[in-house]
Amino acid sequence: MDQRKPPETEEGWYVLHDCRRIDWDAWREAPQRVRDRALSEGIDFLAAYEAIEDAEEGQTAVYTVLGHKADIMILHLRPTMGDLDAAERHFEQTEFAQFTEREYSYVSVTEASGYTEKSREYFDGDVDDDSGLAQYIQARLHPEVPDEEFVCFYPMSKRRDPEQNWYDTSFEERAAHIKRHGDIGRGYGGDVNQMICGSIGFDDWEWGITLWSEHMTNIKELLTEMRFDPSTSKFAEFGPFYVGRRFDPTDLPAVLAGQRVPTGADSVTAEAVAHAEGGGQGRPDAHAEGGGQGRPDAHAEGGGQGRPDAHAEGGGQGRPDAHAEGGGHAHAGDAEDHGGAHPGSASEGDHPHGGESADADHPTSDEDDDSGHSGGRPDVSGDFEEIDDAAQRVGRLGLHEGEAYDAGDFALVFHSSADAEDIVDDVEDLGESFDHYDRHVTTTVRAQSGQTYVVSIWTAKEAAETAAGFLGDLAGVEERLGGQLGEGDAADDGGDHEQAAASSQSIREQLEAEGVYAGQPHGEDVYALVVYSEADPDELADEVADLRSAFDRYDTHVRTTVYMDSEVRSASDTSGDEPRADTTAVASLWDTEDAAETASEYLTDLPDVVRRQGESDGFGTMGMFYTVKPEHREDFVEKFDTVGGLLADMDGHRETALLANRDDGNDMFIASQWDSKEDAMAFFRSDAFSDTVSWGRDVLADRPRHVFLA
Repeated sequence: MDQRKPPETEEGWYVLHDCRRIDWDAWREAPQRVRDRALSEGIDFLAAYEAIEDAEEGQTAVYTVLGHKADIMILHLRPTMGDLDAAERHFEQTEFAQFTEREYSYVSVTEASGYTEKSREYFDGDVDDDSGLAQYIQARLHPEVPDEEFVCFYPMSKRRDPEQNWYDTSFEERAAHIKRHGDIGRGYGGDVNQMICGSIGFDDWEWGITLWSEHMTNIKELLTEMRFDPSTSKFAEFGPFYVGRRFDPTDLPAVLAGQRVPTGADSVTAEAVAHAEGGGQGRPDAHAEGGGQGRPDAHAEGGGQGRPDAHAEGGGQGRPDAHAEGGGHAHAGDAEDHGGAHPGSASEGDHPHGGESADADHPTSDEDDDSGHSGGRPDVSGDFEEIDDAAQRVGRLGLHEGEAYDAGDFALVFHSSADAEDIVDDVEDLGESFDHYDRHVTTTVRAQSGQTYVVSIWTAKEAAETAAGFLGDLAGVEERLGGQLGEGDAADDGGDHEQAAASSQSIREQLEAEGVYAGQPHGEDVYALVVYSEADPDELADEVADLRSAFDRYDTHVRTTVYMDSEVRSASDTSGDEPRADTTAVASLWDTEDAAETASEYLTDLPDVVRRQGESDGFGTMGMFYTVKPEHREDFVEKFDTVGGLLADMDGHRETALLANRDDGNDMFIASQWDSKEDAMAFFRSDAFSDTVSWGRDVLADRPRHVFLA
C-alpha cells in the first residue's frame, strides 16, 4: 500500500483545558477565614491569568461545568508549553486549589491544515503575509476567546477500523469530506464560534474541539446535522463532552455559594460583594502592581484584573463592556474581533468542521455585528463615574502613594481603545498645560495587558472635574472613572494628608538623627500591625501559622510572629488598660501601610483578640524589634526594666510592653503608646534613650528595626 499524503499544518498557541471538581465536604467544613483566603487567591489567580500577566500573549477564561464530570473548567492559551506548565503548577500553589481535584485535562495546540486550495496556496508561500487569508489563518492560530455564554469542549479522533480508516483514504477524498463538512458549518457562522486544536502526540485523542455560543441549542443543532455527514458518521469517534457557562473571576464567591452567575446587582451575596468591591474580607496590599497571584487586590475592581468593570452595567464575561447595558453579545465567526473561525472556515484540516469558505480571502463575519459587542457606556462628556478603589487601580498601573501622589489626592482613570503610542503626545501636551495649575500632580499614559489608560491626579476633586472635560476628548476614550486616593481632607485641598506624610518622614528623619535605625536595610518603610489575644498560646500559634503561610504568598509580607509576655513584662503602664500578663501579641510586618491594615481583617479574626495597637486615641509610635545576643538576653531585660521606670514618669506616656518571640526568645518586641508624636520624640531625644542605644550596640546581634504601627 502506498504512503498516504498528510496535509501540511501550522501550529499556533498551546492550549490546556483544566477541569476541576470542588471538594464540597472540605469546603463546608473549612473555617470562614480559610474559605475567604481561598476565594481571594482563586480570584487573584484567575484574574491575573485572564489579564495575561504571566506571558507576552495568550488567553484565559473560566467556566462552570454542568453535570457530574466537573465543577469548573479553566481554559488557558499560551505561546509555549512552558507557559502552560507554569500556569498549571501556579494554580496548585493557591489556597483555592486545595479545595479542588482535577477530574480531566486536555493538552493541544491551535492548528490550521492545508486541505483547501486556498490554504495550500498559503502553505506554498504564494500568499502575502498581509493578505486577508494570511491574517485570517494567523488569527485562527492565535485566537481570542469569545464572550459567548456557553462553551462545549470535547476531544475526537478519526476512525481507523479496517473498513473505515480515515488515514487509508486518499488526500483528494479527505479534502472532499472536509469541504462538504465545512459547507454545513458555514450555515452556523453567525451562531457558533469554534477553536480547533491538534493533539496527536499531545493527548489521548487527535483533536480538541471547543465551541462557543449564546445558546446551547445552536451547538446541538450544528452537531446533530454534522453527525449525518459521512465524514462524521463513517470516520469520527468522540470523547467526553464538557458543557459550561463562562463567569468572571470576581464571581467565584457566587459560584461557590451556589448562586447564579454572572451575578446581578440584586443577587450578589454579602460575601461576593466583599470580594468584588475589595472590602469585607480584604486582602493584603491594596497597591499591588498588576494584581496577579502573589499580588493581592487583583479583584478589587470587580471586573477582571487590569480591566474596566465588565459587570458594571449588566455584566460581561471578563471583557470591557461585553454585555454593557444588557446589550448583545459578540457573535461567532467574526474573525476580526475574535480571531476565531465560524464552523467551516478555510484552513481547518482533519477536524470535524473544516472546509473552504465562500471567499477565503475575506472570512465570513456576521453582518449585524460590526464591533464584536453591542450596547456600550454612554458618552458622559467631561463627567466620570466615581469609584472607591482608585488607589488600587492606579497602583496596578504603577502609581503609588508617597511616590506618585499623596493620600487624599484625586485620580482620574480613563480607559482608551487607542494604542498608547498613538495618544502619548496628546497626553503629554495636556500634562504640560495642566502643570500651570498648582493643583495638578501628574498626568500620564499607562499600557497594561494590551489596554491603554490615561491617569491624571490632582490635589482636589473640583480640579480633576475640570480636567476630565479635556481628557474625555482624547482618542478612543471609552470609560471615565475617578476617585479619591486614600484618606484626606478635601476642605483644605489636601493640606492634612501632606502634613501626615511629612509627619511620617519627620519621625523617620528625627530617629535617624538620634542614631536610631528606621526601616529596612534598603531604606523602605515597613509597617506593623499588632493584635493582643488571651487565647491559649499553643492554639493561637497554630492559627498564626496558617495565616503566616497564606501571607507568605504576598511579596509585601515581611513576617508575622507570635510574641509572649513570659517573664519579660514591663510594669510601666500608666493608662490602666495594659494587656494582662497572660496576653499574647501577634506582630505582622508589611512593606506598605495599606497591606498591614488590610491584613488586620484576618488578624482580628484570631481567637480571643482583646485589642489592636493604635485602636485607642493618641499617637501609636514605633514598634521596636530587637535581636539580642543570647548571652545578653537577661541584661537586655534588666535594661528594659530600668528604661520602663523612666518611661512611667514621662509626660504623654501611656504604656510600653516588652515581649519575646515564642519560637526565638532572643527576638524581642517593644510596643509603645503615647499621647502625641511630640511626647514620643521627647523620649527619643532624651539622654536615657541615647544611653540605651549606645549600650545596645554591645548586646544586640543586629541593628534594631523601628517600624510604623499601622
